[in-house]
Amino acid sequence: MTLFADQNINIGALRKKAFNYRWAEVPEGTIPLTAADPDYPAAPEISRALIDYIRDGYFSYTPKLGYPEFAQALSTALARRKGEEIPPRLILPIDSAARGMYEIARAVLRPGDEMIVFDPADYLFRESCLAAGGKPVYFPARLKGGYIDLSALENYITPKTRMIGLCNPHNPYGVLYRGEDLEHIMGLCEKYDLYIMNDEIWSDIVYADPSGSSGPSGSSGPGGFLSVYSLGNERCRRVMSVFGFSKSFGIAGLRAGCVYCTDEERFAEIVKVSAVMTTAGGISSLSQVAGIACLNECYYWVDEFVRHLKGNRDYAAGRINGIPGLSCHVPQATYLMYVDIRQLGLSSEGFAEHLKKNAGLAVVPGGRQYFGAASEGYVRICFATSRELLTEGLDRLEAGVGLL
Repeated sequence: MTLFADQNINIGALRKKAFNYRWAEVPEGTIPLTAADPDYPAAPEISRALIDYIRDGYFSYTPKLGYPEFAQALSTALARRKGEEIPPRLILPIDSAARGMYEIARAVLRPGDEMIVFDPADYLFRESCLAAGGKPVYFPARLKGGYIDLSALENYITPKTRMIGLCNPHNPYGVLYRGEDLEHIMGLCEKYDLYIMNDEIWSDIVYADPSGSSGPSGSSGPGGFLSVYSLGNERCRRVMSVFGFSKSFGIAGLRAGCVYCTDEERFAEIVKVSAVMTTAGGISSLSQVAGIACLNECYYWVDEFVRHLKGNRDYAAGRINGIPGLSCHVPQATYLMYVDIRQLGLSSEGFAEHLKKNAGLAVVPGGRQYFGAASEGYVRICFATSRELLTEGLDRLEAGVGLL
């Protein structure tokens, strides 16, 4: 039996534990292809590590900057998986990549500063900017030839611009950035003295490109992922990065993440605003124990998961593109399908409500709340589930369209 066989999903457990618009929050009988969270249980090594840790009954304070073993494990994994050379001393464990984005924004932005936020993109770029008193400036991120067209990006830079948000791989498009894209963004940052908030939470969930090749030329890392750090650590002194464990390893509820960079001064500022040097900030011991197990023992699970997801991706893209009124491109990364519904004549929210009410299927609607105004006319579907559940979900999607 493989790790990702249909029968390995425990629906009963998910109905009790899987929140954030998933099994525990949708009506009985509804299939949620919603939040980016796997339906499969996490690798068994993670549970074993947690059980081993709690066995003696001690839950003491941890080092203020986190366990050294966590930073070392992440530094090793970043080098091996993505070719990033990040010293352990410049890695800060924190309670989720999302929290890391907020702390980066607080470290860089002052009230009134502008941050360029791609539209569409994950809403946390916008929200972290706003929480720091900044002003999001929305760059219309349109696809051209299968990649985000950056030709007009410079037009959105003003004297108040302080930072650019980089989601690589991109959510919700599922596209990767090429070397020339990263060079263009970095060149603008160097020209205008800007910083980069770099979100690489999806960087383990990367496939060979849709044509079956190994990815963009000059690529490194899993499936052809190319990090901004490929431009060199010296140039990347203006980059502050977040990574998390929820997408790759399925431990969102443990809120394990980190912030890292290559600049001592920037790192010190992030530490200062994060409040980890007091007992008000930081990450739990259990989250770090789980994270260490993920990094040291569980990449075999991630790699098998990606093989399973590639089959689901190809199946879902074929099904969706065969439904009249719907279309999607085949993502290079993530386990998300960004579906164009504009031909149906419904709003994103209206279509999502129709599917939930009349077809027993929950999806994430486009629109400002989750991805930005440019995502209106789209919905996002998560395919990190079994082929059996995905098939049933797409059957319901097709039936729901047929009821319009």
